[in-house]
Amino acid sequence: MTTAQQPAPKTNPLTAPTPDLWRDPKAHPFVFFDGVTKQFGDFTAVDNISLKVYKRELFCLLGGSGSGKSTLLRMLAGFEQPTSGRILIDDVDMAGIPPWNRPVNMMFQSYALFPHLSVEKNIAFGLKRQRLADVDIKRRVADMLDMVQLGHLGKRKPHQLSGGQRQRVALARSLVKRPKLLLLDEPLGALDKKLREETQFELVNIQDELGVTFVVVTHDQEEAMTLATRIGVMNQGNIVQVGEPHDIYEYPNSQFVARFVGSVNLLNGRVTEDEPDRVRIRCNDFEPSVYLNHGISCAPNQEVCVAIRPEKMLISHEPPVQTDNTCSGVIEDIAYMGSLSVFRVRLDSGKEVRVTQPNTSRDSGARFTWHERVHLYWDVDSAVVLTS
Repeated sequence: MTTAQQPAPKTNPLTAPTPDLWRDPKAHPFVFFDGVTKQFGDFTAVDNISLKVYKRELFCLLGGSGSGKSTLLRMLAGFEQPTSGRILIDDVDMAGIPPWNRPVNMMFQSYALFPHLSVEKNIAFGLKRQRLADVDIKRRVADMLDMVQLGHLGKRKPHQLSGGQRQRVALARSLVKRPKLLLLDEPLGALDKKLREETQFELVNIQDELGVTFVVVTHDQEEAMTLATRIGVMNQGNIVQVGEPHDIYEYPNSQFVARFVGSVNLLNGRVTEDEPDRVRIRCNDFEPSVYLNHGISCAPNQEVCVAIRPEKMLISHEPPVQTDNTCSGVIEDIAYMGSLSVFRVRLDSGKEVRVTQPNTSRDSGARFTWHERVHLYWDVDSAVVLTS
């Protein structure tokens, strides 16, 4: 668990259309997983999870393959039943309620569009099953087509659309029935990188406009960081940390979360000084100590891990003035990525660290070269101390 002192949570302007209910201890959850466990024979896919999701949230379940995130989503949809525990939606226990009677709709990764039906008829399919009047169906389909900016493509078949357009048709079909809760399983996984980035913002804007609660499953850290009001990081059937994207990234509570969400340098060491306003850690990989401007709660001389994001490390040809939070090594590799450059630096101890530097000018990436000796340093508030 991290012992770094966290600042007041910051609001993500892209994903905070309403007051952030999860910050209010008196707020009532819209979705409540109460000690939910799911076993398949001897295998525990979801292990005693308790989780609250609030109205109008865009909540992301983030984890690797086999972490349990899709199983949790399928139980919420009603496709799987918990082995133990309860799932409540809007205060109603979902035990024994089939998927078609839940106030939920689900958008699958494959989109599952009917190839023989037009875009309009794909979107209208669920409304026809509800036996709505034709005039109401036509109006609601038209509204959804306008919302996803496909009003001019209503007569086309799915094979005549691009991947991003098919994704928006699937989203419109999921939302046209006006569910209280929309579940999205890897909704952007089939799109290429550029289109995926564009569609992320569209998805946020649609969710904001409709006010529907979204629960999204993804393995893509960048996607979760862009979309979510909050993220639940999953590992081996457990939710290991829940928080806003800023907090998950800047204040991971374990080495697993630090590694899984973004790139990170992990330095092992031992606490040599721990006061309320400072902590000093002697690291194994270089001589100067790591100094932080706050204390931590730990035993004397406890072994800890210092986590530093690559973009918070600065790189220089000259030794820095500061004596703490600095080390030196040789550049082993350089990756020029346009907006930034990534340096892999081998310290004198043999440990490799990554440093990223924004290319703010056209010659930024050319300042350093392979096999060059450099100095690295960082600010006193840039690192996080992890004890697990």
